[in-house]
This record gives sequence, structure tokens and C-alpha cells, in this order.
Amino acid sequence: MAEVILAREVPAIAVPYGETVLIPEGTPVSIEQRLGGHFTVTWSGGMAQIRREHADALGEESAKTHSGSADAAAHSGPPDIDALWQALKGVYDPEIPVNIVDLGLVYSVEVVDMEGEKFGIKAAMTLTAPGCGMGPMIAQDARMRLEEVPGVSDAIVDIVWDPPWNQNMISEEGKMELGLI
Repeated sequence: MAEVILAREVPAIAVPYGETVLIPEGTPVSIEQRLGGHFTVTWSGGMAQIRREHADALGEESAKTHSGSADAAAHSGPPDIDALWQALKGVYDPEIPVNIVDLGLVYSVEVVDMEGEKFGIKAAMTLTAPGCGMGPMIAQDARMRLEEVPGVSDAIVDIVWDPPWNQNMISEEGKMELGLI
């Protein structure tokens, strides 16, 4: 856990409520985890997630994305399904140090042929609990990650509740990370 002083005011997502808060410049924060390029921090106001595009306020470098890369510009045809699943492995619930794929939260990822050479993605995911205030933020992060994959024009991520999530859905890797095995 590293304590840093914010170099500028930064918007953050309050955990577990999912509301946007502004943390003032000069505020000391403790970085609790660095996952998926985002930062879960604690400070006198509680816990929040600072998105990767605001990493500079923490004195950190922002994680690189595929957008605008030579690979994305040269890509033709549908996106690679393995690349889509890999992109989703960069999405985390700010309170749990395991990605949403290994947590068993992603139920499906489907490539949808749109008009012309455009391809969309339709994904279905769930949450560990129906009352999770972070759900919309996690789904938005998943959508943005999918849209960074070469060949993707648009992505839709639906939160579904059937089947209900349970701990048996966590991958072996996820269980090891959580100390469940």
C-alpha cells in the first residue's frame, strides 16, 4: 500500500456506491490495488476507484490501450474472440482482486456482424450481488475494454441475473488468488 498526494483534483467512483466524487488536489490517498490499469484508493472520505485516464494525478503512468494502434488501423474482418476475452480480463471489481472473467461474472461474448466491415459485440455478465452499486461502472469498463479490441465498432454489455452467480463459477486461478483453494 503506497500513500501519495494527489497532484490535481480527480474524479473517482465511490466504492461500493458507484457515485462520482471529486477528490481535491493535495489529498493524501493510499493506493490499495492497481488492477486493470485502474487504482482503488482510500482516503479520509472512504474508498474509491480512480480510472486509468487519471493515473497522472497519482504520479503513475496510464495503461496503454489498443485504440489508434497500428494493429487496430490495419485490422480487417471480425475481432478475435480470444482477444475479446483477454480484454475482459482487464476488468475488475474495485473491491475484489480478481478479474471479472476469472470471477465467473462473464456469461457470454458474441460477435455481431453489422453492415459493411463493422462488427459489434454483445456480452452478458452478472455481478456477485444484485445490490452492487458498482455494477454499471464495471459494465461500462467492460464495454470500453471490448471496444479497444481491433475490429470492434461497438459493444453492448448487459447485466443479467440468470443464472445467479455463485462461488462455484470462479475459475481455479481466481480461487487461488482469493485463497479459496
